[in-house]
Amino acid sequence: MNQKRVHDITPFTTTDYPDHLASVLWFSGCNMRCVYCYNRDIVLCPESSLYSYEDIFEFLNRRQGLLDGVVLSGGEALEHNLFELCTIIKSMGFKIKLDTNGLHTNALKQLILHDLLDYVALDFKAPKSKFYNITKNKEYERFEESLRFVIGCGIAHEVRTTLHSDLLNVNDINEIINTLVALGYKNSYFVQNFLLTPTHLSNIKEPIHPFDTSRLSQDLNIVFR
Repeated sequence: MNQKRVHDITPFTTTDYPDHLASVLWFSGCNMRCVYCYNRDIVLCPESSLYSYEDIFEFLNRRQGLLDGVVLSGGEALEHNLFELCTIIKSMGFKIKLDTNGLHTNALKQLILHDLLDYVALDFKAPKSKFYNITKNKEYERFEESLRFVIGCGIAHEVRTTLHSDLLNVNDINEIINTLVALGYKNSYFVQNFLLTPTHLSNIKEPIHPFDTSRLSQDLNIVFR
């Protein structure tokens, strides 16, 4: 409990947990190396983490009655054992939203089956054909297993994709939409525009290829943000 695993804390946000006032815990480490990732220090420098679970509980004790929920993000939060952490956070009266890439399928299932999560945001990094190119990880099937479980289990959820138009084109996004529809996804699909920052994992630049939104599938409600 005293090991420092949380890189940083955002004390207050109105945008990271839909319809809730929340704080964000940014967990260190990740099992992907996405070429557009802007959290280089979180992904590559776990030794720079500032907070232990005990620090988190102390912080949240001061936020009871002021916040509705807690967002577990990263990096990849499921790189860490979250079961006890979530159990205590829930006992304090907070709802929990998890941001995840979906590769730790068993851990995700256990948290959901024990009612320790209230909302899951799954990052659909790329269609299967480009998954390795974007993430440098070959476990697409594990992601799809998590996606299938989240859609089917009844928990509140969303799916989102970061768009860099030099990396993903309209056909790629339509392939993602087709996969979501085939798996029974009915919620809004969120497309997040790439944001260039000094902390990127790679030497990526602003996209130069246009992205024609008029060619996107109409099978889902697509929300750009």
